[in-house]
Amino acid sequence: MADVTHASNAPPAHLAAGTPPILELVNIAKYFPGVIANENVSLNVFPGEIHALLGENGAGKSTLMNVVTGLYQPDAGEIIIDGYGTTFPAPDAAIAAGIGMVHQHFRLVPRFTVAENLHLGWSETPRRLAGKDIEERAFALSKKFGLPITPSAVVSSLSAGEQQRVEILRVLSRGARLLILDEPTAVLSPVEVGELFSALRRFRSEGGAVVIISHKLDEIMALADRVSVLRQGRLVGTHQTSDVTPDSLVTEMIGRPVTLATSYPRQSPAPAGGGSEPLSLKQVTVRDAAGVVRLDDVSLSLRPGEVLGIAGVTGNGQPELAEVLTGLKAPEGGTIYLNGKAANRADPAMFAHAGVGHVPEDRLKRALMPGLSVAENMALREYDRPPIGGRFSFSMAQARKFAQMLADRAGVKLPGTQVQIRGLSGGNQQRLVLEREIRIASHVLVASYPSRGLDIGAISAMRDMLARARDAGVAVVLMSEDLDEIFALSDRIAVLYAGRLMGVMDRADADRESIGALMSGRNLSEAA
Repeated sequence: MADVTHASNAPPAHLAAGTPPILELVNIAKYFPGVIANENVSLNVFPGEIHALLGENGAGKSTLMNVVTGLYQPDAGEIIIDGYGTTFPAPDAAIAAGIGMVHQHFRLVPRFTVAENLHLGWSETPRRLAGKDIEERAFALSKKFGLPITPSAVVSSLSAGEQQRVEILRVLSRGARLLILDEPTAVLSPVEVGELFSALRRFRSEGGAVVIISHKLDEIMALADRVSVLRQGRLVGTHQTSDVTPDSLVTEMIGRPVTLATSYPRQSPAPAGGGSEPLSLKQVTVRDAAGVVRLDDVSLSLRPGEVLGIAGVTGNGQPELAEVLTGLKAPEGGTIYLNGKAANRADPAMFAHAGVGHVPEDRLKRALMPGLSVAENMALREYDRPPIGGRFSFSMAQARKFAQMLADRAGVKLPGTQVQIRGLSGGNQQRLVLEREIRIASHVLVASYPSRGLDIGAISAMRDMLARARDAGVAVVLMSEDLDEIFALSDRIAVLYAGRLMGVMDRADADRESIGALMSGRNLSEAA
């Protein structure tokens, strides 16, 4: 491992030795009741640098940046800006010092236009300006920073990538010299990621500084000049990106070597073609409560023993697709076929009894009851079946044995099955949910963003479990915002855009460029 003290003080290789940092953190600490969020963290950021901040969930990355931007006050340590010690009692003070942050969840007014949202950040301008004037200023700002926008567009009509541009421009319009971004690519298509990176490099070339919080190592290696790693609230290393590898960074993040596989070879032969389809959709259309079309004439078939990856930027119909595939929502048009029979009514119990398992997008809201024990949560899907129960009976002793069996299969070490499930880590919660649903999934397993919010060790275990279900002959539907995950596990890849199925490709015929084009709403002939 590199010398942390030396590495953390040295500017990026492309900057002159002796370049003064714009930001220095000295022995920063932040505590919450029973939690060490940050302790003794020292690092610096230079003008003309893109600095990546890595760490597992709960490592203290966002907390540290919230201290820098005045959302939290440090319990110890010093913040130094341009060589002078300072404190930021509120975010406005940090903004006045030239520090701005774009959070993972955007803070825009959906019913306002782009120009109106930007105008909210211009404290030095009169509140009442003609619409044309604020649109002209918004357009000029867009050109200055190389972030194209449509000033008159209503924010609610924009894609996630377009909204992010507005958020970044709003921060930059207030004179930010240091731009902090929290997981900025989580909701972007590959094309939008490329556009964002181009804008950040342009900002860096003009002397701006960037701190990017991310868990996507390939993106960090391509973008960042230096990278700092936090583990359990403490800084464990700061390095020139050219001096490290993804594997060495993972080892620093979690304290042991873990490698995510790029493919998951079958442990048993793939089922022969021509078998019956356990679940299929024919021209299915779904609307939300407001009458907006969320799935538009979607036809899709699942095959036993394969993984069908569903790629697409978040918010393009994935939740509705998961709901119709698991019986949570009835289609407005078209037909769902379950084991060859029409099944158009909303009846999740019927789908479960037919062998359809479901790992929902939000495990704590949709898959678990946080206040109940591990045993009770593991019995939720089989409380009325032997050996746990029957029509008029329920055995807690059997539920505890059942939960322990699932935990052993999932590789989860429990302090006891009677503990509340909210006390387990997110990774262990997800592994238990997945193991429970694999038991239900004799035919189909629908996994919605199963690696979201997990550290790399939990992601590795989760992927192994999905491959095990596939090898057992289950048709696995994998919805993910991580293209690496889609490519590593999928036999076929389908792409959703604005509720439409843009195409389905065999994994062997797909590449990131073709899938990225479909995710952006372009067909393959347009991308060629």
